[in-house]
Amino acid sequence: MTLGPVMLDVAGLQVTPEEKEILRHPSVGGVILFGRNFQSPKQLLALTTEIRALRRPEPLIAVDHEGGRVQRFQEGFTRIPPMRLLGESWENDPPKAKALAEAVGYVIATELLAHGVDFSFAPVLDVDFGSSSVIGDRAFSEEPAVIAALAGAFVAGLTAGGTASVGKHFPGHGYVKADSHVDVPVDERELDEIEAADLLPYRELIKGGLSGIMPAHVIYPKVDRRPAGFSPVWLKDVLRGRLGFEGMIFSDDLSMEGASVAGGVVQRAEAALAAGCDMVLVCNAPQAASEVLKGLKAGPLDRGRAERMRGRGALKPLRSDRRYASAVAAIRGVSV
Repeated sequence: MTLGPVMLDVAGLQVTPEEKEILRHPSVGGVILFGRNFQSPKQLLALTTEIRALRRPEPLIAVDHEGGRVQRFQEGFTRIPPMRLLGESWENDPPKAKALAEAVGYVIATELLAHGVDFSFAPVLDVDFGSSSVIGDRAFSEEPAVIAALAGAFVAGLTAGGTASVGKHFPGHGYVKADSHVDVPVDERELDEIEAADLLPYRELIKGGLSGIMPAHVIYPKVDRRPAGFSPVWLKDVLRGRLGFEGMIFSDDLSMEGASVAGGVVQRAEAALAAGCDMVLVCNAPQAASEVLKGLKAGPLDRGRAERMRGRGALKPLRSDRRYASAVAAIRGVSV
């Protein structure tokens, strides 16, 4: 049996009988968890264990757990600061800021892996141009080179902790004001301007082994009339071709308004996969998920890329991990 190219969500703290059948569908390959799926660390581990038992190979389990205002699991987890705080720390002491970024990545990875979650959709690589409220303090910095340095350290921490990394939102969501959750943002810049700023962190992190990338539901009309997540120009020509990325490409949530230009939800999934995405996300929309599973004709998920996203390493009690204890102490020493 193989995994399929669709990642879905579940409604609550346990998997219902109906959801179990859905998650066994051949087109399903992953599950994304939200705050509503979390009550306590013990409950979370029971939920992920339940999901993993449904099929072989086990579905990938992911979460948006960046820190700041995007941290789905809180009680019993270390409170992670927004990435902007790391950028501000860089201004005073770059080596200390890099060490803190690596500590943050290590803690996120270690805590997620200990509770059965394979990876977080992080780090955010968007440049903070001061115009995007949906990105805002989720971005490390307004300086692409600083983002590359801090995100590189963050990814090193994730890797050391045993989880993969996903850079987002390619090629960059920080310049546009509109929020792609509720609008269709348009970025009128030329390709060379985007390359000089937004793509710099991607170039550096791809060299360092970035595992996955999530494109933005943003249209860059000077490059392609389609949003990046539906654009073979961005995903095949630029990301795979010019930047040499060989990891997993995840669509952003196909239920978002920014995806609406690609048609109905099945058409969106087909367009994203045809453009170069390996896996498509359909979140918070059970009817849309059902439509995708009924209507999508797609091959299996690439096994090598899927395995690269899976959490790895021997699990041990968090209290016995000295590096973890030191990293938590470093994070708690920063105001959150």
